[in-house]
Amino acid sequence: MEAILADQSVGISELKLNPNAVIEAAHGQAVAILNRNKPVAYLIPADAWEAILDRLDDIKLVQIVKEREGQAAVKVNIDDL
Repeated sequence: MEAILADQSVGISELKLNPNAVIEAAHGQAVAILNRNKPVAYLIPADAWEAILDRLDDIKLVQIVKEREGQAAVKVNIDDL
């Protein structure tokens, strides 16, 4: 059995019939889309997706900073840039 990682779920057939109703009923929460009672996708609000992408970018930047720690500093003249 697969875990459903959302508080709400809907069958793919119901989603096809009225996607706007599913989105409105979710009230900004994630919805698991099920096909034969197995999760095949998750529907999340746009602002939640944007927040996830921002967090992933931050994680990548932290990795870059950690890789560069301890390296010699490079002097840069702002006028040269």
